Amino acid sequence: MDKLQLQKTANELRKHIVSSLHAAKCGHPGGSLSAADIMTYLYFQEMNIDPKNPGKEDRDRFVLSKGHIAPALYGALALRGYFPEEELLKLRKTGAMLQGHPDMKGTPGVDMSAGSLGQGISVAVGMALSGKMSDADYRVYTLLGDGEIQEGQVWEAAMFAGHRKLDNLVVIVDNNGLQIDGSVDDVCSPYPIADKFKAFNFHVITIDGHDFDAIDAAFNEARETKGMPTAIIAKTVKGKGVSFMENQASWHGAAPNDEQYAIAMADLEKVGEALCQK
Repeated sequence: MDKLQLQKTANELRKHIVSSLHAAKCGHPGGSLSAADIMTYLYFQEMNIDPKNPGKEDRDRFVLSKGHIAPALYGALALRGYFPEEELLKLRKTGAMLQGHPDMKGTPGVDMSAGSLGQGISVAVGMALSGKMSDADYRVYTLLGDGEIQEGQVWEAAMFAGHRKLDNLVVIVDNNGLQIDGSVDDVCSPYPIADKFKAFNFHVITIDGHDFDAIDAAFNEARETKGMPTAIIAKTVKGKGVSFMENQASWHGAAPNDEQYAIAMADLEKVGEALCQK
């Protein structure tokens, strides 16, 4: 998929995120929107996956460590063909497939259930170690929030991954600078993020998480890196693509009302129209 098509797909993903949260009347738009470009690249360009055979043994694995941005994962899975897009409008409904956090037992394409922050990366490290021990050639990807990396368990997992030289592991940090209580550097600063991962023997790449050329180059570099895991620090904008949500911590965990939904969709329609002119 070329860069323009990736941009168009990411914009469609953002529409699905906004629509599903509006229908649910609850959820987490800010981080879902900031991660949309990374999610699009993973599911449409990077990972070896097959929607017709979600459990194939040699598939690449993805763990959404920041599980509350499930709408971004669900939208990517639906667009990729794992389940009908209509399911997205049933988000968080009783008895529906898509709950507030990913459920590996109930949703095709979800490799690991997620919820408690900090735990996902540990599972991803375990998956990567298993791949090494069984001489499998799959790769493991996990997405963390920059607020999430305030959790101590993240660094225990990082220490283990670096020590074991898990070069089949890629950790992505969605560095949008905001968490539920405000800016990450005010709440409990994780900076300098890159230096911390380097200290745990990671190969570190810092990029603009909305630039598909930079994203492509980073994942290619990660694939070529041997003898150590890779951490991609993706600098992003919380609420990316929706004018009134961008860089606003208040949109960490609030769904748009009818009026806000209309504005958000109009914003994204404009982006789509501009991309069609390219």
